[in-house]
Amino acid sequence: MDQDYTIVIERDPEPGWLTAEVDELPGCYTQAPDLPALGANVREAIAVYLDANHAVDTRPEFVGTWRVRVPA
Repeated sequence: MDQDYTIVIERDPEPGWLTAEVDELPGCYTQAPDLPALGANVREAIAVYLDANHAVDTRPEFVGTWRVRVPA
């Protein structure tokens, strides 16, 4: 059965690569130079994670993200 996962994507300022974290799978990360490669890498990272952790039943529910500005 297909499952949806929430992917948090950020750009690493040093090399400029994109990093991806799978919100529902603690410790599941990957990186790539562009979005098409990141999509392939994140699918592979999820597959490897699920293969290594057969019983992943306690996924948290994704609620959303906030961007908060704080005075400097």
